Amino acid sequence: MRIELVILGSLVLSTSVVGNAYYQKKQFYPSVVHITKSNPSMMVMYIQALVIVVLLGKLMKKIFFGQLRAAEVEHLIDRSWYAITETCLAFTVFREDFSTKFVALFTVLLFLKAFHWLVEDRVDYMERSPIISWLFHFRVTSLLLVLGVLDWHFIQVAYYATLTQGASVQLVFGFEYAILLTMVAMVTVKYALHTYDINRENPWEDKAVFLLYAELAIGFIKVILYMMFMLIMIRVYTLPLFAVRPMYLAMRSFKKALSDVILSRRAIRNLNTLYPDATAEDLANTDNVCIICREEMVTGAKKLPCNHIFHATCLRSWFQRQQTCPTCRLEVLRAPGNPIGNPAPPAAANVRPPQQQAAPSPPPPQAANAPQAVPVQPPLPPFIPPHHPFNFPFPMPNIPQQAGANDVRYVPDANGQRPVMPPPFSLPPFMPFVVPPPRPPANLGALSDAELRAMEGQERRHLEARIRVLRDIQTLLDAAVLQMNQYGILVARLEHESNNNTETVRSTGEEAPVASGQQAEEQQPGVSATSSPVENEVLTPEEETNLSDQERLRRRRVQRFMNGGEQN
Repeated sequence: MRIELVILGSLVLSTSVVGNAYYQKKQFYPSVVHITKSNPSMMVMYIQALVIVVLLGKLMKKIFFGQLRAAEVEHLIDRSWYAITETCLAFTVFREDFSTKFVALFTVLLFLKAFHWLVEDRVDYMERSPIISWLFHFRVTSLLLVLGVLDWHFIQVAYYATLTQGASVQLVFGFEYAILLTMVAMVTVKYALHTYDINRENPWEDKAVFLLYAELAIGFIKVILYMMFMLIMIRVYTLPLFAVRPMYLAMRSFKKALSDVILSRRAIRNLNTLYPDATAEDLANTDNVCIICREEMVTGAKKLPCNHIFHATCLRSWFQRQQTCPTCRLEVLRAPGNPIGNPAPPAAANVRPPQQQAAPSPPPPQAANAPQAVPVQPPLPPFIPPHHPFNFPFPMPNIPQQAGANDVRYVPDANGQRPVMPPPFSLPPFMPFVVPPPRPPANLGALSDAELRAMEGQERRHLEARIRVLRDIQTLLDAAVLQMNQYGILVARLEHESNNNTETVRSTGEEAPVASGQQAEEQQPGVSATSSPVENEVLTPEEETNLSDQERLRRRRVQRFMNGGEQN
């Protein structure tokens, strides 16, 4: 409804302007001169011309495309904003040539660019559309023919104008239409390849190759055209800022096409030489449906390093665009001798010292449901909290060592004693009723494939053993958390009692101390015989001042207790 109002308003305004000019001048030529000399009249005529261009575009859209898809409209709007911005930058370069003809030529250029973008999106949709009608073919071929003829015509106009009038704004239009002509050529190649592929009974395997090389050739032509245009414009006018972004996009597209050609050839060579054919057993053990073509795989399937299986033809087409696994996105161009998840151990990992290369003693027999045994480690020393008064290092227990490759030997020091191991700081001891989990070997690279398979296990009892070990680990973790909580509560309680004792000492420090000599005279013989040596000591004032506050407080309490016993 809004568009109809705009069309109706522009028609009324243009009719009134033309009628007023003809009413004043009475003739055609004077009326035209009057309109061109009046700025308001020219603004109205510009609006009317823009409305006519929009109506012509809607008519051509209805003829050549019918109903536009949402993606096509979105792409058209996005590209239009960039085109309008580049047009405004072009106006700043050609300020002297700015005229009505200049604006009209740029309007026609934007109009034709829009249809080039639409036909490109429509041909790309042709490959994804399940049904292609004859009307679709007629519309696409006729539009490509019309656009190609118009591009060639405007290129000739710009060429002859440059030859006769010298370098002018026609250089820009000739260059732009040359770029549009290369776009028409690329769309025509895509349309021809898609049409040939649709009419075949079997999928065409070489279509992706032709498309890739066509993009490479067209991209190279675009880069050459942009470089020539930049050199000419810099020499004649100045740096064309409006052509910087399109030139960058063209060079990036050409670089991507060249990289795709090189990487695809390398990936296809690896596919033919390195990757094995999938056997019937491989197809039976996995889903035999190729996720690329959604068809079952019977023969002609390839197995990638990630063990995913696809049709060889599907992989060849897939590798034309991206060199990854369609399922897990694994880079297929990585070194084939280094599979994922199993990195090769270093060369020195399998070399053992002469002492370790001797025949080790056979391992003791294990129970049926027991997990794989590991080298025996010495038990941990008893756990003592850091604030315990007897927090001193413990010597390692004297445990006989077994000769083996992974044994841990302890060399005594000069005094013949084993090295002293400090107690753990914050780890609680294992629960007495739970067996600690076995420790894995320090160097897994020194184990052979048979030993690794034996540690992993493939039977039900191995799985049950793993589950039991995990449950034991969970129990140990719960016990460790519980003991740490108890330890924290105990430390907080001790700190609180220590603070209270300090306050008590400060409050009683002002009382006069009782002489130790009087304590000895007032004590009874029976009591003095049963008291401790510390309580019977007679200290001088100098020695009493050297005692700690807690010791003096303890002595005062003992003294008061003894005095109370004497009075009773």
